Amino acid sequence: MTGACQSGSVLTMARFTRTAEGEAATAVVLETFRANGLLLAAGDVLAAEEGLTSARWQVLGAVALAERPLTVSQIARRMGLTRQSVQASVNRLISEELVEADENPDHRRSPLVRLTELGTRKYARLEPRQTKWINELAAGLTVADLSTAARVLQELSSRLNTNAPRRRIGM
Repeated sequence: MTGACQSGSVLTMARFTRTAEGEAATAVVLETFRANGLLLAAGDVLAAEEGLTSARWQVLGAVALAERPLTVSQIARRMGLTRQSVQASVNRLISEELVEADENPDHRRSPLVRLTELGTRKYARLEPRQTKWINELAAGLTVADLSTAARVLQELSSRLNTNAPRRRIGM
């Protein structure tokens, strides 16, 4: 890969060489970007019947799967999203009466988000559609391959979470 470096008004080209692992990791990252976009689009279709988007469904799911109320920051960390984007989804879900914000005894300014009965019912109605869809998506793939993919993505996420120079790379 060739990268450009600007020094004053002179543009110079520098050569960057990735290791074999770096090349393979780049392929994983690019495919993850593509898969993420396709997964969000599929989620929008699956959730549309309930009047939801993928983003709002993700927030409902994070709280439902935790089986306890979570703060906006906890939801964001679990989903790999920004606190601001989760807060926007939570605000919309509150206005739709799908979640409620309860007082947090541990942190006054960080309320706990919990599903309402309506939110629980909507989330439960999505489960059969999601189950059918994911079973069809996974058909023909092995459990071993899917487990390896999940493990590798989890490790990359962990490394990004602990090692990424966020300010330098604009995160």
